Amino acid sequence: MSYTLGGGLGILAREFGYAADHVRSLDLVTADGELRHVTPESDLYWALLGGGHSLGVVTELEIGLVPVRTLYGGSLAFDGGQVDPAAVLGAYAEWTWTLPDALTSSFAAVPYPDIPAMPPQLRGRYVISVRVACTGDDGERLVEPLRRIGPVSADSLREMPYAESHTIHSDPDFPHAYYGDSAVLSELDTEKVAQLLARTGPDAGAMVVVQINHLGGALAAPAANAVPYRDGKFLVRLLTMADRERAREILDPAFALLATKTLGRSLNFAFGAGDRTEGLYDDETRKRLAGVKGRYDPANLFRRLTS
Repeated sequence: MSYTLGGGLGILAREFGYAADHVRSLDLVTADGELRHVTPESDLYWALLGGGHSLGVVTELEIGLVPVRTLYGGSLAFDGGQVDPAAVLGAYAEWTWTLPDALTSSFAAVPYPDIPAMPPQLRGRYVISVRVACTGDDGERLVEPLRRIGPVSADSLREMPYAESHTIHSDPDFPHAYYGDSAVLSELDTEKVAQLLARTGPDAGAMVVVQINHLGGALAAPAANAVPYRDGKFLVRLLTMADRERAREILDPAFALLATKTLGRSLNFAFGAGDRTEGLYDDETRKRLAGVKGRYDPANLFRRLTS
């Protein structure tokens, strides 16, 4: 539920847009105790989809599905000790300019700690990877430029049923603590992001995960909801397992490198920094959300994210 109310960025987002774009109706209890059925004609509908949980308790939503049975996807991984991470980033950024909307991708850089709990193939390694999800029959041809970047340490790209799509990112399937934040960028300044990679790599003093999502496509299409920054071209996410104070010492200078290209932050990826409301919305969206909030929750019974 939180995923969709925050926008919802899926693995095929460039083709199909945000999850919030597919919601047909919602049921929620507002601050006055009323159970309301909300449809696109209501200002609550607009505000809930992108505004998060600050307007009531959503008990049910109806969402449209898309007809995807199979896709081409997976990841290409490079050893950061054998290839220059900045070179991989530059090649990835250039590659994204050639892509159709049917292909959604992301770049990641993860310095795995040298501890016994890590799998042997990851222990102490700095892994740079590009993750891909694509519908249609053109996937293998489209990813060919990525294979020329350098020696690949792991390759999981393949045709797969959609039920296996979770393996593309292989995110942990158990809860774990971390702190992080995000920046939606008007464009990707590869020189600045290369500096960011240097700050957050193996010498950062803490494990920092960098992920850069390619936006655009259907994500840029207008929609009747409050999901902001649709003109963003990339989303940068940084997270670390360090405590909040140490995390900010690492992350704040890294995000500062991106400041001139930053449109704002993503509510879905504010992580532990969600208590900081600045930048979550552009001024026009924030003011409209505050107006809806004032009508349906004037006493601020629910947590405010709109001011």
